[in-house]
Amino acid sequence: MVRLTKIYTKTGDDGATSLADGARRPKNDARIKAYGTIDEANSALGIAKLYIEPPLSDIIEALQNDLFDVGADLATPEGSIENALRVTDAQVRRIEAEIDQLNTDLKPLNSFVLPGGTHGAAYLHLARTILRRAEREIIEMQENQEEKASLTLCQFVNRASDLAFVAARWANNKGASDVLWRPAQNQTSE
Repeated sequence: MVRLTKIYTKTGDDGATSLADGARRPKNDARIKAYGTIDEANSALGIAKLYIEPPLSDIIEALQNDLFDVGADLATPEGSIENALRVTDAQVRRIEAEIDQLNTDLKPLNSFVLPGGTHGAAYLHLARTILRRAEREIIEMQENQEEKASLTLCQFVNRASDLAFVAARWANNKGASDVLWRPAQNQTSE
């Protein structure tokens, strides 16, 4: 269990922070950026929840909790702490089932969807793009041969952004309020 008794410690004033194993890293370190972006996505999901109802809000709350697991996993380099919290295959499978469940209520797309629609959908689209950035940052982090993230964690973040997309469509009155991209709509001939 996590216990926070003091919010400010002054230990980060020098531009560094600690990983779960106590190792100090600069705040712009690739691993720190990756789990910071996961936290940013989680915050966008928190705003989205203000505008959505169950069962979608329950799905998003479960995703938010899982994103804390992702952050903990990223904050603990492999091999640094025995029995560290890691994202599991079961979490990936649950998200896939939720995507499939929501998708049954949606008509197939024949165009890309512009981010927006209802308030909830707009924030879910924002969370989706932040999760895609987190995914890119995790890949960038792994370009350093000493930095690793499990395939399961990478799959989870990828599916999380997929879930945010399907959830956004569902929040858009089950796709009825989706705004579709119309290629070249605003081009004028000269």
